[in-house]
Amino acid sequence: MVEKQGQLSAGVDLSYPKGDETRACASLVVLSFPELQVLYEDCRMVAVSTPYVAGFLAFREVPVLVEAVRRLQQEEPALQPQVLLVDGNGLLHPRGFGVACHLGVLTGLPCIGVAKNLLQVDGLVKDELHREQIRSLRREGDTFPLTGSSGSVLGMVLRSSKNSSRPLYISVGHKVCLETAVRVVRSCCRYRIPEPIRQADIRSREYIRKQLCSPLEAASSGPQSSDKEAEPGD
Repeated sequence: MVEKQGQLSAGVDLSYPKGDETRACASLVVLSFPELQVLYEDCRMVAVSTPYVAGFLAFREVPVLVEAVRRLQQEEPALQPQVLLVDGNGLLHPRGFGVACHLGVLTGLPCIGVAKNLLQVDGLVKDELHREQIRSLRREGDTFPLTGSSGSVLGMVLRSSKNSSRPLYISVGHKVCLETAVRVVRSCCRYRIPEPIRQADIRSREYIRKQLCSPLEAASSGPQSSDKEAEPGD
């Protein structure tokens, strides 16, 4: 796991041209640790034929992300990361198997789900109690667990930046425990969004702008959804 000098973290993202749900830019970046400098970048336009269905995002997006990981492994095997950060959910999912789980199982890499909004499953709701818990996160690094009605801890809420009160929702994807997942995400944050995901998003949006040769906006993380199987909005 990326907790030692010289290790590598990676982030993936899909950005869609505004108003076009049939193609996207798939982006994979690999960063050094702890410097968080981009060492590898793979951005390319891909066809997306599977329709978006809430809760089944993996079937739409994971195949092209797996292809990106395979290219990395073939072209730059020395840059294979110790962990992959995914803009979406892992165990925090209606079927307990979100996009971060799918991608981890298919690539064999440790994966962490990092969502910007709460996916309301197993009795988890964005009610006043939840909002009060978020307000209690006063310092960077403060957390509280997401315990469902079943009694299972599905993830952790993390305040990742002293400059933003909006938390992240961290969940296990593959080959990583929740405690380690939170620690890795914290160590990869310069801003609210961990740098591997942030850089993948920035570069996929820029690639779309250059490829389309027009000022079209790029809508990240799925058609009409900024948060992968969560709720619309950032």
